[in-house]
Amino acid sequence: MAMSSLLYTSPPRISCTSSEPTKHSLSFAPKKQLLMQRKHRLQVKASTVNNYDAHGIPKQWYNIIPDLPAMPPPPLHPQTLEPLKPDDLSSLFPDELIRQEVSLDRFIDIPDEVIDIYGLWRPTPLIRAKRLEKLLDTPARIYYKYEGTSPAGSHKLNTAVPQAFYNAREGIKKVVTETGAGQWGSSIAFASSLFDLDCEVWQVRASYDQKPYRKLMMQTWGARVHPSPSDLTEAGRSILETDPLSLGSLGIAISEAVEVAAKNSDTKYCLGSVLNHVLLHQTVIGEECIKQMGEIGETPDVIIGCTGGGSNFGGLAFPFIREKLKGKISPVIRAVEPSACPSLTKGVYAYDYGDTAGMTPLMKMHTLGHDFIPDPIHAGGLRYHGMAPLISHIYELGLMEAISMPQIECFQGAIQFARTEGLIPAPEPTHAIAATIREALLCKETGESKVILTAMCGHGHFDLPAYDKYLRGEMIDLLYSDEKVRASMAKIPKVLANQM
Repeated sequence: MAMSSLLYTSPPRISCTSSEPTKHSLSFAPKKQLLMQRKHRLQVKASTVNNYDAHGIPKQWYNIIPDLPAMPPPPLHPQTLEPLKPDDLSSLFPDELIRQEVSLDRFIDIPDEVIDIYGLWRPTPLIRAKRLEKLLDTPARIYYKYEGTSPAGSHKLNTAVPQAFYNAREGIKKVVTETGAGQWGSSIAFASSLFDLDCEVWQVRASYDQKPYRKLMMQTWGARVHPSPSDLTEAGRSILETDPLSLGSLGIAISEAVEVAAKNSDTKYCLGSVLNHVLLHQTVIGEECIKQMGEIGETPDVIIGCTGGGSNFGGLAFPFIREKLKGKISPVIRAVEPSACPSLTKGVYAYDYGDTAGMTPLMKMHTLGHDFIPDPIHAGGLRYHGMAPLISHIYELGLMEAISMPQIECFQGAIQFARTEGLIPAPEPTHAIAATIREALLCKETGESKVILTAMCGHGHFDLPAYDKYLRGEMIDLLYSDEKVRASMAKIPKVLANQM
């Protein structure tokens, strides 16, 4: 059987494709390597044989917490500073999402209704970037998991659908949220339309102005969209009083949405990243990918994903970290963040608020300070002051590494990718693509034929003004400001300084 035919998994859906038939053949591998690869594939298939539907869509989300060598620090109540109780979240989230947030179950069943909607675009393709490999003249084999096939064009719909489902099931009439680049906002707008929920979105001002078509996409699916900071909330008004021209941040937009949810009993808050239940839902990415790579006889040596709040990275990486902890594989797992907002590589590991106004619980995370407002880089979805607490904890455990990259190098990589593979990446995954290119060129120097797996979390069809700026030579690298971060870090709650 030709290797190209192995890239077709389970009919009638194509879940793994290639830009060309792969030339990699197991017949050239040493016998010991062949046996190890075969053993790994059998182990993975044996443990997951009943965990997929007929089309290859996972039937369970994976919760990494029970498999970690140490429990993550608990979130704290912002007033009492005591560990948060599930009831403390009831004004913001429906009961089932609260249960998932604090769950210690290793696997959580995906409702049939959610799997049915997932079937609109899942399983998503795993694609070998043969033409990019050829351009780079690298012995590395590059694969990318492409999430841009969803109706909203990104991975965000993987959690938007279950969040809307659980809210509707519990009788909620309206959901509110924030969004940066608009990928999350458009995802929750679409999911809300499926379950007849009213949806209101606060979009970071910088992205609201840069990406008008994302706003129109949200409105097409029935959402109301406001630029953030706005004059509709106390949190927004307080920011505008200080800086009437504020370009906003995800932290500010979160404050506005949380304020509205907390004040209205028929309204709940939805979040597109950071929290445990959000990362849980995204593990469909990694679970599919393990199955797909096993079917073509590949095991990743390096796994690379972009990080802002962490949902896309966690969704791909967590199932592979599980296999790594079992001793089945040993990949390097690398997060890539913007140089202008480097929470993992330059932030402190401390309890901090998840929003600018200090309305959310305190979470132990890598943070640049809750009122840090990053410069308006084009990767609006990565402009967040903190990292998901679960990813921060895993980073502290040494189970992954992190680097930061400037946006010009990222767009250089995006152009190389677009001109070889045909897909125009969203600005966020350009970070992962650029880091993948770095790794592939290193393989060219060393002669190593590593398998590199990267997350291509969405398309950039609504981000073409950013490409226009790059192609005109007008893009600049907006770098991390030591002065701004020092000022912001000074406002991290001092009462918890001993826990930083």
